[in-house]
Amino acid sequence: MREDDIDRGLRQRRAVLGQEWVDRATANATDFTAPWQAFITETAWQGVWGREGLDTQTRRLLAMTATLALGRMEEFEMHVHAAVKAGMAESTLQDMLHMAALYCGVPAANSGFRIAAQSLAAHGRAPAPQPLDPWREKSFQTFSQPQTQVVLQGPATGIPVVLVHALGLDHRMWTAVARHLAGRGHPVLRYDVQGHGASQMGPQVDMAALVADAARVIAEWDCGPVVMVGLSMGGLVAQGLAMGHPDRVRALVLANTTAHYPPASQDTFVRRAARVRAEGMAAVIDEVLPRYLSADFMAREPAASARLRERLLHCSPTGYAACCEALAQADMRAGLARITAPTWVVSGALDQAAPLALQEALVQGIANARHTVLPCAHLPTLEAPQAFIEGLDQFLAGLPQTPGG
Repeated sequence: MREDDIDRGLRQRRAVLGQEWVDRATANATDFTAPWQAFITETAWQGVWGREGLDTQTRRLLAMTATLALGRMEEFEMHVHAAVKAGMAESTLQDMLHMAALYCGVPAANSGFRIAAQSLAAHGRAPAPQPLDPWREKSFQTFSQPQTQVVLQGPATGIPVVLVHALGLDHRMWTAVARHLAGRGHPVLRYDVQGHGASQMGPQVDMAALVADAARVIAEWDCGPVVMVGLSMGGLVAQGLAMGHPDRVRALVLANTTAHYPPASQDTFVRRAARVRAEGMAAVIDEVLPRYLSADFMAREPAASARLRERLLHCSPTGYAACCEALAQADMRAGLARITAPTWVVSGALDQAAPLALQEALVQGIANARHTVLPCAHLPTLEAPQAFIEGLDQFLAGLPQTPGG
């Protein structure tokens, strides 16, 4: 039988709220309520929810925010339950509730967090206990020049860890990893590379300057030697630090990086730098994003992919271009044999930005380097976070408690 608007509305309603919820509502209809059920099914669920202007997740967020703002807690709970059952990420719920606190009030957001936590638990996704301390971030800028934005977390003692981000991003790339490490008893430092985030640019941006920044930040922290964790551009900085300042490095984690880019990649960096200077980050975003994330992840996690896109678009074009040129000129190959610190190299099986062959050459150049290949593209912190964190925990647990021990 051909579908009418009520049939289509019921299908949409079941897709959003779940079969059980809708069947219960419609089965309990009476002569008095049945016309209303038909009306909202046809008008709201087919006529409004069936429109093409917004994706389903955005509509869910709007519905939750509106019902929370109006104090319609039963309807809010219904939409939260449906969103959690559909797999909405905890971070998405958190962001929605933080926005609600701004525009709906703190009491509403408190109720929202309580209901969301109950729904997560009911679906077997109860958040793990987490003391507040690992979440506390101390942000400041260095006194030395160029001023560098630094974020500290964790206790004052323990094996210190420094996290250095990828091209076009900033210290927020490491938020989940930093919280985890702080909770495990590690002092953690993140910073924004020159021309990224809130860090200034110096008169000349090359790999030597970026390595000097890392050494300067660690010296001001006075917490070394450190485990230097660098991803992509950050991995080149970490290599340079281990070569030029071995006394400041306890161990290395080199993720999705290389010691040297081949000529074709160098040309790409130079071309991209010129285009970004002329036209801004929007001119290259569609070229860059598929090199950072796999096609499967972008299809499976559109919200996370959209957030990464926004962060890349907000990068300073001047800073991005300068670091592109620094990467094009970088060559750490001659110094790899001098690296004696314990090293874990992490590769992405689907990485187009730093293909596996480049990272295997890195492993061969560093004595006794461990190597792990994860099922992801260029950002394991986003595509394979659990595997990355578990591997990092194992690597850190195997280090001597005292430097050189």
